[in-house]
Amino acid sequence: MLTQILGIARNTLVEALRQPIYMIVVLVSGLLQYLNTATAAFAMGYTTSAEVSGDDKLLLDVGLATVFLLGMLLAAFESTAVISREIQDKTVLSIISKPVPRAVLIIGKFIGVATAIVMATLVMIVFLLWGIRHGVMSTASDEIDWVVVTFSLGSVGLSMLAAGWCNFFYNWSFPQVTMVLMPPLALAAYLATLAFSPEWEVQSLAEDFKPQVTTAAFAMLTAVLVLASVATAASTRLGQVMTIVACAGVFLLGLLSNHFFGRHALTNRPFAEVLEAVPLEPADEGFDERGATYRFKFQGAMDPVVEVGAPVWYGPNPNGVALAVPEYEPYKGSLTDPDELFGPGVSGALVVAEVESETEILVRNVGARPLDLERTPELYDFVFQTPTSVNAPAFAVFSLIPNMHYFWLLDAVTQNRPVPNAHLALIGVYTVTQVGVFLSLAVLLFETRDVG
Repeated sequence: MLTQILGIARNTLVEALRQPIYMIVVLVSGLLQYLNTATAAFAMGYTTSAEVSGDDKLLLDVGLATVFLLGMLLAAFESTAVISREIQDKTVLSIISKPVPRAVLIIGKFIGVATAIVMATLVMIVFLLWGIRHGVMSTASDEIDWVVVTFSLGSVGLSMLAAGWCNFFYNWSFPQVTMVLMPPLALAAYLATLAFSPEWEVQSLAEDFKPQVTTAAFAMLTAVLVLASVATAASTRLGQVMTIVACAGVFLLGLLSNHFFGRHALTNRPFAEVLEAVPLEPADEGFDERGATYRFKFQGAMDPVVEVGAPVWYGPNPNGVALAVPEYEPYKGSLTDPDELFGPGVSGALVVAEVESETEILVRNVGARPLDLERTPELYDFVFQTPTSVNAPAFAVFSLIPNMHYFWLLDAVTQNRPVPNAHLALIGVYTVTQVGVFLSLAVLLFETRDVG
């Protein structure tokens, strides 16, 4: 079975690379990234703490959106070219008439399409990184970064010249050879670009490398793979136009799912945002001992102002997703009697021990056994008086629709917030899960499809 999958994947990859639209979309991506450097000239602030600042913030926004949109279109085009068209032309019968399970055919086709999508998206990401290195040309006096121009055009030109030579002398497919050569040549050319300053002075590769931007771009790659699985499922039943419509619909719905479903699936209302959270005593630092107390300082006045004895939850999201505090029964006893605070049978809880001002409170961990917290409070955490409530129907719909915001790390880059490795791992798990769901749907749809 593995041999069959790999054989189908190889033939699918070759067929995908030979599609003229494949090469055209990649080259259009490069052209658009070049044009973005001339058109994204709108002042977006001049902070210098992040990897991109000023007008380059908008350049990154538009550049990532370009990769995202073209990747989605490419996934739809390639999936219909190697699945839907084969079904319509009956050429798929030459495969399923042999002892090849239909599930094997779908998996092999997806692996071939996904490989082609990865190759194309890698080149588009390199174009984006070249655009970020060049920067926005805000005024007519800005100078062109000829290092970027030389190496970018050189890699593309060399790929096409080599492909033209192979096409003329060996009759090899021009788009296929071009797109096989372009990913390694573009990557090598980008590394060469990093080795030189705009004035052609030798420098460290790390000088102009943007790790956070690169991370955000590769998160887009995983999103495109999810859309490729959507296109694979749609192409088992629909033609090219309707597959593109279906992919665009999932793409747009994924961008809007937070508004339509997410805000109803998990709901909570913060009363403040953490500016600083420090232990009252050095022994309280872990916030996991009986009586451990933290001082919370907030960005602004509490809304509403909490009272002494109120329960407290905190977490990184304003709607209460992924709270760092487990659900518990609010403490209702005395705050001055140790026997009531820590006596036998008293369940763990966080409670407001003192309200020092509208922007500052003391929070204590009480109970016979202290509440088991995932972590201590951090900067920018949101603070709540209630646990997060779950709307089961909205949550089910919200979970099924691929949420494109999980892959969109632009805000973290522009606001200079490092992306945690745990979030990147969750993106990987989410991608594998979504791809598995849509491939399973593709197999179910194709199993009952009459292709005779």
